[in-house]
This record gives sequence, C-alpha cells and structure tokens, in this order.
Amino acid sequence: MSPVRLLMIGDVFAKTGRSAVHRVLKKLIRERRIDFVVANGENIAGGVGITPELADDLFDQGVNVITSGNHIWRQKEIRPYIQNHPALLRPCNYISTQPGRGFGVFETDSELRVGVINVSGQVFMDVNPDNPFAAVDNALRQMAGVRLIMVDFHAEATSEKRALASHLDGRVTLLAGTHTHVQTADEQITAKGTAFISDVGMTGPHESIIGMSRETVMKKFVTGLPEPFKPATAGARFQGCLVEADAATGQAQAIERIDIPLADD
Repeated sequence: MSPVRLLMIGDVFAKTGRSAVHRVLKKLIRERRIDFVVANGENIAGGVGITPELADDLFDQGVNVITSGNHIWRQKEIRPYIQNHPALLRPCNYISTQPGRGFGVFETDSELRVGVINVSGQVFMDVNPDNPFAAVDNALRQMAGVRLIMVDFHAEATSEKRALASHLDGRVTLLAGTHTHVQTADEQITAKGTAFISDVGMTGPHESIIGMSRETVMKKFVTGLPEPFKPATAGARFQGCLVEADAATGQAQAIERIDIPLADD
C-alpha cells in the first residue's frame, strides 16, 4: 500500500499568502499526490485573524482543515462561523466557553481517517491557555483508534515544541510548530515514528519582518512608540512540510520541508 501523504502549510499571511495558496496548492496536490491538507489560517485577514469568506476560500483551494492560534478571535464574524464549521479549529486548550473545537477526525478522499489537533503553547505567548500536554492527551483519548494524527502546535518557544514532540513520540504522525513564521531546518522522524519540525514557516511575504512591512516594525523598535503595522507584499513564498506515513500504523516514514519562492504579483 502506498504511503499516505499529509501536507501542513505554514501560517498563511494576508493577501500575499492567499495568492501563494492559489498559485501553488492545487498543482502541488496533483503533482505530489497529496491525500490531506492542513493550513494555519489565523493571519489570513490582513495579518490578524480570519473571516468566513477567507476560510471558505482556503477550503475551495483544497485545504481540508484550517488551524489557528492567538489571533483567531480578532475578526468577530468568525465566532458564529467556527461554531458551525468543524474543519476550522481553534486551540483545544483555550477556555471551554469559547466557540468551536480544538480537534476533530476527518477523512481523505479514499476514506482514511485523519485526526487533527490544534493546541497553543504557554511560554512567551500573549494568551493564557491550559496545559497543552494535558489538552493533547485528552484529545488523543477521544480519538482512540485513529492512526493518522496531525498536531499544529502554535507556540513560540522551541524548547516547549520539542518537549511536546517527546511527550507524543509514537502517538501522533506529525507535530508541526507554527506561530514564529520562520521555517526551521530541524525536520526529523523521532525514535518512535513521529515527524517533527519546530516551525513550518510562513506562506506569505518574506521581504518583511515576519509578514509585516519592515518600515513600520522598525519604527516601533527604534522609537519605542506604538505604530500601526501593515502587511508586506514582496518576497512571496509557499512554505510547509510534507509527510509520508504508513496508514496502518500512523508512523511517519519521511518528512520534507516545502519552500517555494514565487514571483511577486
């Protein structure tokens, strides 16, 4: 049986990131025979949040599940949408009174079940989530019997990401970090068959400071005064990681960083 191919797309940032998805994803799915796609979409609306229309657009491009993070509630209209769309996730360790869900079980076109968990880190984050280790353990208990499991760990600290990868070694297919917008070169298959990368990067404008225009960010750092940021537009790249896994065991067999530079629109 051929391995299952799972794609995780790094934070899709603003208009440039949306354009990169439009230009790359369908062709990539076809050429690399990708079975299932997860994309972090929390920055798709001008770099802060996601709207129903933009979520629908990602689904139309071939994304199966959208994960998010600390900006998920920045656009208020997403609140009723997420309640009725189980394929849009918010971190599972956010307060339970918030709308939506943090994990779910979905199917590929060939009816293979894929579990997806979205979880937030605690270290250096501007939110106050519950313990991510306990939250993922709880999600896994509720997905008993599902072999293929992808985890989006939306976190800042590399140490926290590596610790969760060790905690989940052999229990999930992929643990991919998001949030920093900087793709790391530490992709690996861990001892018990989990694919891991500290951060899958950013699909968006790389002639920037993690997506925002350099001028506005630098002005804030230099002066120490508040400065409204605006998304950059140059240096488009499509970033993520592609994992091949055994459908019967859920163990990862290979992980590949995806980094595709694109001409500016």
